[in-house]
Amino acid sequence: MMNFKSEFMTTAYQRGYVHQCTDDRLLDVELDENRPSAAYIGFDCTADSLHVGSLVPIMLLRLFQKSGHKPIVLLGGGTTKVGDPSGKDETRQILSEDKIAENMFSIQKTFENFLTFGDGPTDAKIINNDDWLSNLSYISFLRNYGRHFSVNRMLSFDSVKLRLEREQPLSFLEFNYVILQAYDFLELFRRERCLIQMGGSDQWGNIVSGIELARKTQSASLFGLTAPLITTASGGKMGKTAKGAIWLNSSRLSPYDYYQFWRNTDDQDVGRFLRLFTDLPLAEIEVLEEKKDIEINQAKKILAYQATKLCHGAKAAEEAEVTSIATFEKRTTSSNLATVFVPFARLKEGVPAYAAFVTANLASTNGEARRLIRGGGAKLNDVIVSDETQLIKNSDLTLDGAAKLSAGKKRHVLIRAE
Repeated sequence: MMNFKSEFMTTAYQRGYVHQCTDDRLLDVELDENRPSAAYIGFDCTADSLHVGSLVPIMLLRLFQKSGHKPIVLLGGGTTKVGDPSGKDETRQILSEDKIAENMFSIQKTFENFLTFGDGPTDAKIINNDDWLSNLSYISFLRNYGRHFSVNRMLSFDSVKLRLEREQPLSFLEFNYVILQAYDFLELFRRERCLIQMGGSDQWGNIVSGIELARKTQSASLFGLTAPLITTASGGKMGKTAKGAIWLNSSRLSPYDYYQFWRNTDDQDVGRFLRLFTDLPLAEIEVLEEKKDIEINQAKKILAYQATKLCHGAKAAEEAEVTSIATFEKRTTSSNLATVFVPFARLKEGVPAYAAFVTANLASTNGEARRLIRGGGAKLNDVIVSDETQLIKNSDLTLDGAAKLSAGKKRHVLIRAE
């Protein structure tokens, strides 16, 4: 790593945020000036919550602001109507404008936890690219900007090439995405003097296209920086679990489950994740990542607490930590665990164990629940359930008026009577 003068470039490389940069030496000079620079990252509104796959870009914006610069969150009110083909094997679902607006409103809340918004020179700003994309005239746009794009080159971009190699359909609508994202960069340069676009490594081709469009049309010198695709020590994609995506909105995933996701980090990933997903000083992280065997659990607790605090606030992180300790260390129950309610009359008669695990969403089918029990992975109040037809009754609600069902070591649900 070269020696940088700017705080952002130095820290971004030290913490592992950088995969590619168009010209890190010149970008370092730009960021070392005595005035704030602006950088943006785009987020399409395909769901009502972002997930941890978006967390590295969010943390990049956070670091950019902490380094004395202005982060811009570009929400894809316009580009969501088209659909980014990057990383996808099939066409994205076409969403209505009302649904896109609903999703946009929901995900804005996430950024408020990570960034400081306001009217100051380094305060973050949210912009909707539909503000300009919806007003474009098709023929004029093609004449003014489409002529600067080579189809030959566009076909070489991974987002396009991989879809074609797999013989997966790629619509002309999606094929236009790179042009629209490039135009976003040009428009933000004009409106905000934004010189930098950042994003995931899969966005490299789109980012470079924006830089070239600005050079050809405005003689502007812009910069691009991408973060690496984060995989786990086992080689899996970050944030993909058996239970689904790890969402950032609490309406999609409780702060407790979010905490547990980080608490269950592989030993080999602890140091890297502390660098990427917390604000802890590097010196402290270097001490934590050296812990071995059972001591590494302390580092995992710190990672879980710090990551949850950033996303959901200190109060939610503290509650999740208390719940985790109660569940896994003190072997008691907590009201913060996911809870399902079963009619009192049904529990009076007794619910077969396999059916109870389905009701608690610890198994998706009766067959899956039976296999869980036969394999010794099911517990009732921390006692292994050996008989899949064992009846769970009101008399089992002995832990603070609830019964705790467990699937393996990490998934727990409370059952209460109603």
